[in-house]
Amino acid sequence: MREAKDALVLLLAGGIGSRLNILVGHRAKPAVPFGGLYRIIDFSLSNVMNSGLNRVGVLTQYKPLSLMRHIQTGEAWDFTGRTRGVKVLPPRTGEKDSDWYKGTADAIRQNIDFIRANHSEQVVILSGDHIYQMDFDDMITYHCEKKAGVTTGMMVVPKSEIHQFGAGIVDDENRIVDWEEKPKEPRTNLASMGIYVFDTEYLLKALSYDREEIDFGMHIIPRAIEEKQVYAYPFYGYWRDVGTIQAYWDANMDILRADSGISPEEWGIRPNTEADGRPMDRAPARFAQGCTVQSSMVSAGSVIEGTVVNSVLSPGVIVRKGAVVRDSVIFEDAIIEAGAEVDLAVCDKRVRIGKGARVGYGDDEAKKISNKKYPTHLYSGITLIGKEALVPAAMKVGRNCIICPGWKGQEQRTFPDELAHGCTF
Repeated sequence: MREAKDALVLLLAGGIGSRLNILVGHRAKPAVPFGGLYRIIDFSLSNVMNSGLNRVGVLTQYKPLSLMRHIQTGEAWDFTGRTRGVKVLPPRTGEKDSDWYKGTADAIRQNIDFIRANHSEQVVILSGDHIYQMDFDDMITYHCEKKAGVTTGMMVVPKSEIHQFGAGIVDDENRIVDWEEKPKEPRTNLASMGIYVFDTEYLLKALSYDREEIDFGMHIIPRAIEEKQVYAYPFYGYWRDVGTIQAYWDANMDILRADSGISPEEWGIRPNTEADGRPMDRAPARFAQGCTVQSSMVSAGSVIEGTVVNSVLSPGVIVRKGAVVRDSVIFEDAIIEAGAEVDLAVCDKRVRIGKGARVGYGDDEAKKISNKKYPTHLYSGITLIGKEALVPAAMKVGRNCIICPGWKGQEQRTFPDELAHGCTF
């Protein structure tokens, strides 16, 4: 780890992430488990740590308790000591002229006092809900060499996807000369990653202009292009916004592919193994005689008696004899009972799939039947099982289904033997 620069880091972690559906019903998007051992925010926090930056403010808002319990004192990422620290910054709800954060720039504006109390030459602004590895020290060096007022991390994406991002038009020196926020007819394929380095003095000035300027991409960056030198910092590595169920599932599956470009261990990504009072660094996983495991990640504390194929299992998952888990992401302490089958599903913590039950049954045609209540969330066959839900023995759950957190079929007076494709229950 190189000598740290004096930049202050502000990590935006208050988003609802509603397209993740029941996965964010009781936690903020950055707190969603990912890749067996991690939470999404671990990637940003670890990147900050590995870049040698010492001071971090985490801006929370939506359902922050799980996130706060996860971050704790920041010790898991070495953010403790006289000159190191992480501070959780809740919204100033209830104060005069203040409300919940209305946008990315508004969130930073409401924490100007934190910026002023932590003097720095630069402020690094990050999102807490992306999966990537990046050296912010290099980006700060680039920013200083360019004598920029603002530098934004940018990467090439297909033009068909640019409508989801801010887009920068650059000259031969990578200076941004024009900006389009989520353009319908893009002039460039260079997309903003939502990662910024600001000269602190200019950031404070930009935020003082107009309280109605609430978003960096829509308001602050276009103004900065007119007033200061704004540069694009090119990024060529793995980066994914896991804001949808499909993108979240895809990123988890990428961990299993050697050629995908994502490697949390090699990147030095750290989880908090002691969060929530349930230690993640458990005894080694146990693989019973006769079990089958193929192309999968199985975390500590798991017990595999059945078959696991192309799946990501968090700590403490039990797969009983004769059970099959395929193409799925299973969170901590879930139990797949004997003879059960889980195919193309995401199961939250402490889910229990009863004996002989089938989750995600149906052929390729069934995968095309979108969820009736959330057709833009579930449309490719993935089924969601909410936290601490119980699927009764022998029950069949179709494709693109949702079983809500805490649902326990055996407590219902009546329940269907089969939950049809695209249903929510």
